[in-house]
Amino acid sequence: MADSMNPFFLLVIAVPASMLIIPFAWKLAPRLGMLDKPDPRKVHTTPIPRIGGWGIVLGTLLPIVIAMKLDPLVQSFVIGGLTLFLYGMWDDAKQISHWAKFSGQLFAAGIVVYYGDLYVSNFPFFGQVIPPEIGKPFTVFALMGMINAINHSDGLDGLAGGETMLSLIAIAYLGYGAGNATTVLIAFAAIGGILGFLRYNTHPAQVFMGDAGSQFLGFTLGFLAVYVTQVAHTAVSPALPLLFLGLPISDIIVVLFKRIKGKMNWFLATRNHVHHRLLDLGFDHYETVVIIYSVQAALVTLAVLLRYQADWLVTAAYFTVVLSLFIGLTIAEQTGWKKAAIGESAIAHLVSRFTRDDSARGIPLLTISVILPLFMLTGSAFASSVPRDFGVVSGVLALMIAVEMLRNRDSVAMRLGMYVAAVFASYLFIKFPPPVDLPVQHISMALMVVLAVAISLFVRYSSGAKFGTTPTDYLIAFGVLALVVFGGIDVKARETVQIIMYSVILLYACEAILGRYAGRWHLLNIATLTCLVTLAVRGLT
Repeated sequence: MADSMNPFFLLVIAVPASMLIIPFAWKLAPRLGMLDKPDPRKVHTTPIPRIGGWGIVLGTLLPIVIAMKLDPLVQSFVIGGLTLFLYGMWDDAKQISHWAKFSGQLFAAGIVVYYGDLYVSNFPFFGQVIPPEIGKPFTVFALMGMINAINHSDGLDGLAGGETMLSLIAIAYLGYGAGNATTVLIAFAAIGGILGFLRYNTHPAQVFMGDAGSQFLGFTLGFLAVYVTQVAHTAVSPALPLLFLGLPISDIIVVLFKRIKGKMNWFLATRNHVHHRLLDLGFDHYETVVIIYSVQAALVTLAVLLRYQADWLVTAAYFTVVLSLFIGLTIAEQTGWKKAAIGESAIAHLVSRFTRDDSARGIPLLTISVILPLFMLTGSAFASSVPRDFGVVSGVLALMIAVEMLRNRDSVAMRLGMYVAAVFASYLFIKFPPPVDLPVQHISMALMVVLAVAISLFVRYSSGAKFGTTPTDYLIAFGVLALVVFGGIDVKARETVQIIMYSVILLYACEAILGRYAGRWHLLNIATLTCLVTLAVRGLT
């Protein structure tokens, strides 16, 4: 089951799991002391809960434990990830010392290397295998370095999660090309955990990932970078981790150099990371995040394009990109350059008029409120077949939702039922399409395009919207492009690309409606219950 599991199915389990866990943790944050308070080094001005890591870690590990074969390597990843999660929560609540944090990182990295038996044996520029006596300690050191690199890059809303997600997309692509299930399943589970978190972390953030999340992301990225180059796809250049790990590694090296040069405490947090320097040059939050995303996207794209090239070419490509960035920053700082303020453009003026028009702002929500229930009902009714296990799950959830609706209260069960109904409708509609003489498939594609546009307009321009997509739009665009490329590999890949695109659009549509309607008897609840009952009847009979 593990190796044959569709990786996109893990992703769509991880996204709603992450989305559901974070609101639960949110309520505990004040009691646990997990609030990030403002200080001169930080860019936020009000206390923000540091519990986003709960959604990232548990949203990632839950589908892995359920779907994958727990061999020693996967066990070591899960144990290491949970260790960093616990140490991260400890730090988020109590601000523990660096040495205590290092002890947790050492244990997590050590169990992967010495129990999971994953370590670097092929170094760039070396023509022979490196003995374990050298490779294993080096891998422990490298994994700890990556954990701290992502931890220190977590300085702006959406930044660390977005950088990691870009790298994971490239790693998943290489893992799929090599036919390695472990790489793809772990990468997609982690991408799902990040997507669920970004729903709450786009600027202005409602939650931060905290050390519990950032350390886990660095650990996951380092683990997969080693695994894909040393085990899963040994034909690629062993220098590729430079491009996978990209900007966070170079950033922390430059920051350490500045601290040493300035005779500062190596571990004392300072305001000289790349994102701080870009902000000081006059770029706003959105521009800074998109610039860093662009550099990271360039690096991971080069990793895919140069995967079979010589080590020196991969290394040269890496240093060309990062040196260009840091030299540009240094010149701008030394010459006193500042980004010029630009007035409102014609497009911005039109958008401003749109947001002030109450009737215009209501159109996207109305569109979502109609298309989402329609698609859920159509998917459950017109799919040519419904597997029995889908029928069982749908029946249980339908019963739970019916009880909650009669009690007229909101609950995790109701939200979970909506997510599952949306994902099931997508999966069954594409995996078991209706008869070819029905034009439902073409109509569904057109509706998905309209729905995606409506969601984008709603979350960006509607007053009181609870989440935004500004820098995340960039990530989604890159992800869609990657999915299109991925979908060109074979027929099965194209099918799964369509499933995940439909599922993500529908999940965001659920969030848009749930954020606006408080009543338990609105159209989405009724459509969800009807969809699940239909799937239960069809699957069980």
